[in-house]
Amino acid sequence: MKTIGLIGGMSWESSAKYYQLINQEVKKQLGGLHSAKCIMYSVDFAEIQRYQAEDEWEKAGHVLGDVALSLEKAGADFIIICTNTMHKVIAYIEEKISIPILHIADATANQILKSDVRTIGLLGTKYTMEQDFYKSRIESNGIKVLVPNQEDREVINRVIFEELCLGDIQQSSREYYQKVIKSLIDDGAEGIILGCTEIGLLIRPEDAEVPLFDTTVIHALEAVKLALE
Repeated sequence: MKTIGLIGGMSWESSAKYYQLINQEVKKQLGGLHSAKCIMYSVDFAEIQRYQAEDEWEKAGHVLGDVALSLEKAGADFIIICTNTMHKVIAYIEEKISIPILHIADATANQILKSDVRTIGLLGTKYTMEQDFYKSRIESNGIKVLVPNQEDREVINRVIFEELCLGDIQQSSREYYQKVIKSLIDDGAEGIILGCTEIGLLIRPEDAEVPLFDTTVIHALEAVKLALE
């Protein structure tokens, strides 16, 4: 079994879900008392979020690059970044290490391609929804990506940072997200990417009439697949 290096803490709410999902899947596949060989470095999210807000992405990239190097030195065979947004700085991280990074958008696109979905709605932080680093990675697989309007993007982003990252699950926010999902479906979306690792804490499969692609679950299961190859 390969050792998974997890860059976590962004937020710890979803990192805990990663740890749970990875170990559950290893137990499911290997049985008995088996659990995952993994190392998690959990950062202080306040520092990373400040760099995001101040558009200091290079500084954030160097912080996470040092984290990845620590994981490599500790024995990790490959890295997963337990957040969608910070894949924006993956180039800074990759240049610090010699082990591979399992990209969350690649894992998600592969899962979408296994379905009949070719037009997808994307929910995430404003950075993930508005910037090109994530959408282009999905679109390079022949998948059309739709995002909500600006007003909805602002609300979705606020809920992520002010509620979900703090473990605050509000029914009113679930209903708002459902309204946005319905609007994306009306615009032609055949499925929805839950493109922030916290959104799966709020939105469940029964909350939408189309398939949901929960990036946390997809990424965690793909990490186990790679670890057990």
